[in-house]
Amino acid sequence: MDIARQALDDLARVTTALEAAEDRPGQQEMTVLVAKAIESRRHLVVQAGTGTGKSAGYLVPAIRAATDSATGERRRVVVVTASKALQDQLATKDLPFIAEHLGLPFEWAVLKGRSNYLCLQRAHELGEQMSGAKRPAAGAQETLAAVGLDHLESVDDLPLPVRADIKKLITWSTRTRTGDQADLDWAPSERAWSELTVSSEECPGAKRCPIGERCFAESARLAAAEADLTVVNTFLYGLDVASGGAILHDHDIVIFDEAHQLEDVMSDTVGVSIGPGRFTRVAQAARKVLQDPAIPAALSESGSALMQALAPSLGQRLSNPLPTSIAEVLAEARLRLNDTNAALGAIKDSIESPSRSGGAGSGSLDDAKQRVLRAQTLILRLTEHIDHALAFGEQYVPFVSGGPESPRLEIAPLDVGPVLRESVWSKRTAILTSATIPASLTERVGLPAASTEAADVGSPFDYGSHALLYCAMHLPDPRNPAYSERLHEELAALIEAAGGRTLALFTSWKAMDAAAAYLTGRSPALPYRILTQRDLPKPALIRAFTDDPSACLLATSGFFQGVDIPGDTLTLVTIDRIPFPRPDDPLLSARREQLGAAAFRQIDIPRASMLLAQAAGRLIRTATDRGVVAVFDSRLGTANYRWDLVRALPPMRRTRHRAEAEEFLRSLRDAAGGG
Repeated sequence: MDIARQALDDLARVTTALEAAEDRPGQQEMTVLVAKAIESRRHLVVQAGTGTGKSAGYLVPAIRAATDSATGERRRVVVVTASKALQDQLATKDLPFIAEHLGLPFEWAVLKGRSNYLCLQRAHELGEQMSGAKRPAAGAQETLAAVGLDHLESVDDLPLPVRADIKKLITWSTRTRTGDQADLDWAPSERAWSELTVSSEECPGAKRCPIGERCFAESARLAAAEADLTVVNTFLYGLDVASGGAILHDHDIVIFDEAHQLEDVMSDTVGVSIGPGRFTRVAQAARKVLQDPAIPAALSESGSALMQALAPSLGQRLSNPLPTSIAEVLAEARLRLNDTNAALGAIKDSIESPSRSGGAGSGSLDDAKQRVLRAQTLILRLTEHIDHALAFGEQYVPFVSGGPESPRLEIAPLDVGPVLRESVWSKRTAILTSATIPASLTERVGLPAASTEAADVGSPFDYGSHALLYCAMHLPDPRNPAYSERLHEELAALIEAAGGRTLALFTSWKAMDAAAAYLTGRSPALPYRILTQRDLPKPALIRAFTDDPSACLLATSGFFQGVDIPGDTLTLVTIDRIPFPRPDDPLLSARREQLGAAAFRQIDIPRASMLLAQAAGRLIRTATDRGVVAVFDSRLGTANYRWDLVRALPPMRRTRHRAEAEEFLRSLRDAAGGG
């Protein structure tokens, strides 16, 4: 059968089974494009606007490629999502539905980072203590006492609520099939979960663990290795690229959902990050094993020294090689790590000594040995990163990120293209998709132009009738001192016209706080509840906003994407200014220097247009949504780059007259029954 016809027939079997089945031309076009790209082994970058149904648009042809027996060739697929939440949605909703209706038998798996799974070895260690298990046999007890491991760790040191959660988690570990935190039907404390899990930097591996054959994380990896399709998040995929493919199985097709985040996530995972917290974790692990408190104390001191060395350069690029003050702290820390590792090695040798172990009480000795191994593994990973930080090449950029209390040394690649070309684009067919694709994405991530197709399948929503883009061109330039006061007046007028129901987005916390102070302190007061991002955690804040039909929510860039508020609760989205990246961002400033005069067009405009489109995309989430997107930055209508920004936005009607925006908002308010 023709590739396009086969793809459309497959899609129809799935979409006609939906309760609210509808014809989506963009989804159909995307499905055909993905099928042809996979068949021709050409990369595809496809922009699919909100409401397209892009998950089915890429899953259906990918599953056909993975299971098509006509060719006799098995092609494994990895789907890379932006978040663990989207992983869970694909695994619990989309993939089961497609499996039920597509008519193609296939196996899928979800793979997350190791710390998302409960560690059975940790559960065993803590469970032994909590159950009041009898003391180890004599031979084992003597060995533990000889090396100082008979009393160092105790759950009695933990707060009662944490102990209660740990006990409940240990019981759950005997019933769960996956050990995945997402499968819990209750929320344990963060401390309790951290006591029962280990990170990839800490785990010594299944082959070196007495319970490794039953390990939940390893079981997930084995299931992924056997599956036709595996769902991972971008961060884990980046770690796989950085490790040379040590995490994921080999695959033929990779699909990046929310691909606009790819460059930034790869910069984070392919590079190195060293902060005081890493020394704290190593010190804690060593403290559970070593009897001499001076050794872990020295590691804690290294963390404090690093914080002091990094603090003066917070938010700044560093020299290459690193400044002497930082390099000396790292070199000293490395020596202390070596000393700690030697002390741990002596304990491990003592535990493994035939004259001492003798097979007696082997369970207790195994538990003790695992504590040693975990500490040594942490040391190994941190030592490797310090070595890299002390001798990185010209293609890396050193800078200090984080906050005053937790500065971090970052060593990030200047360009992620080379590593992606070598590790991904040259080895498999890639599909990159998002509702908003930056104009420079293909070049920024190193996709080969000769073997890459690009397409925009649009959105099924009638933006021309349902949405209005208002640019307040009469406002002063955002850099003008008079701008803030005029913006506040403009925002209040639009909120009154909308009857509340506003998501006001700001590019800084300072701007958000100033607007909140004005709206809550003005006279006469607005008769609407004013919520800000400081009031509640994000999920609770969105619920509070959604539950109050006339509320207003003021938030920063964290709400530009990943927020879904359909219906009459939201009819006005405002954006204080064009969200250009910070000019002093250390990594981007290095990339600007590399590009020279082309930097503004290659970096700043694509990033600003993508974020602006993401923010505007909060308004129309369903076919019945209506409203106004208001941008309080006159540059959207006057700057010579304005059309680069406007073209990235959904195709809304446009106006520069506030009266027109207010009239539309009032009509929506009256239709919804608002006062």
